[in-house]
Amino acid sequence: GGLEPFSQMGLWDRLDAVPHVQFVGGEGYLQGQLALRLSFRDSALGRYAPRWISQPGLLEMLVAESQQHASFRFERGVAVTGLIEEDGRTVGVRTRDAEFRADLVVGADGRTSIVRRKAGFAVREDRTPMDVVWCKVPLPPGMQDEPRLRFYAGGGHILVAAPVYDGTLQLGWVIRKGSFGELRKKGMEAIVDAMARHASPDLAAHLLEHRGDATAPFLLSTVSDRVDRWTRPGLLLIGDAAHTMSPVGAQGLNIAIRDAVVAANHLVPALEAGAEGPALDAAARAVETERLREVRTVQRGQALAPVFMFGDRAWNRLLFAILRRLAGKEPKERESRAFQRLAFGVSEVTLRV
Repeated sequence: GGLEPFSQMGLWDRLDAVPHVQFVGGEGYLQGQLALRLSFRDSALGRYAPRWISQPGLLEMLVAESQQHASFRFERGVAVTGLIEEDGRTVGVRTRDAEFRADLVVGADGRTSIVRRKAGFAVREDRTPMDVVWCKVPLPPGMQDEPRLRFYAGGGHILVAAPVYDGTLQLGWVIRKGSFGELRKKGMEAIVDAMARHASPDLAAHLLEHRGDATAPFLLSTVSDRVDRWTRPGLLLIGDAAHTMSPVGAQGLNIAIRDAVVAANHLVPALEAGAEGPALDAAARAVETERLREVRTVQRGQALAPVFMFGDRAWNRLLFAILRRLAGKEPKERESRAFQRLAFGVSEVTLRV
């Protein structure tokens, strides 16, 4: 769902040149045993099969494309410090050294949004029981030839392993929220050892062999929230600024891109028509109205997954045992029809401008 808009914008070739790995499928393991094999080669996904893409590379490509337009101005390394308010309306932003006035301010500044905070938006937060520790190890031989996402669950832990664009294996180790400090005291090799105990034999052996080569761990504190309203006079929030997404399903970037497409569909015609004040605010509210269903649906699904996959209680262990039995000893590769809803989103999003 995040890839498709680049075709609609005529930027597919530029996107394809951004460093990435496109996955041919995925594998799910329950308590170390292969339980699910998915193929992303089916015709429904086509070239929109999941890929792990360089986010800095993607952003630089977008900046370069935008700079072809005379009306575009990019202030690199300049942070917003406040909003300019006049008569109950946002009319621009302040930085440390300057002011920038605007008919409409769009806050797309992510999960730690300064715009959201300075505007005083009320935020509704869903408690998440987990954080994610990211690190990298050398890529196992042959994994780059047929790149697959691997997902391991069981014993109260989740491990994600993915070959990525820089020729390494990216590891995501899901831990209980707030436990990173204790884990870090044990050292990086102990963290890798813990991952190995929950991986399949081939990956476990590779992790143990390269435990000393792992990069320093990076903690992603998981958050799931959304503001009560995305708009106020003169201001619109989109992406994680409006609704921070849990990392479950890796949908944050996709949802944010789809927000931007819908924002363009409503705001471009309004601005071209010379809309001011109330008319421009109405267009901004239409963005929220159109996007709320998908955001709420995805966030509800993201909240359920950790309950089933992250627990280590008797009923979780029984569930995993049943699923392993159903999968059989040699799971067949399945086309990812069940993956379509996640891959292409809940709502129809098409660029119209």
